[in-house]
Amino acid sequence: MQHSTETMMRTSPRNGTTDAELSSLARCIDACLECAQTCTSCADACVGEPMIDALRRCIRLNQDCADICLATGRVLSRISRGDAGVATGLVSACAAMCAECAAECEKHAKMHEHCRVCAEACRRCEAACRTLGE
Repeated sequence: MQHSTETMMRTSPRNGTTDAELSSLARCIDACLECAQTCTSCADACVGEPMIDALRRCIRLNQDCADICLATGRVLSRISRGDAGVATGLVSACAAMCAECAAECEKHAKMHEHCRVCAEACRRCEAACRTLGE
């Protein structure tokens, strides 16, 4: 069974998008939206930690990453748009933001499980964005 993102995208006019490109696009959208949610939850969990000062940079990066991932996922969902330049820039920025956020979360992963989970989601999104950008 296909994932709902890909199923929905297959119902839309594709402007020459191949099945393989559509699958890659759907995986990237899903990774972006998952990462946005995970980063939001990680930032919230960090705020609840007793040693919040050590997590300030992590919280900021989580929030920025969530916003960029959400925007990227939403823009990529509009496959009928025709302007690939905007999408290409967003995908590149999203991959870079995910890499930075993952690196920060990895610093805290041994002490905070939410940071480990977040780093993994960021790495998946980074990889999906880099694959799409190729």
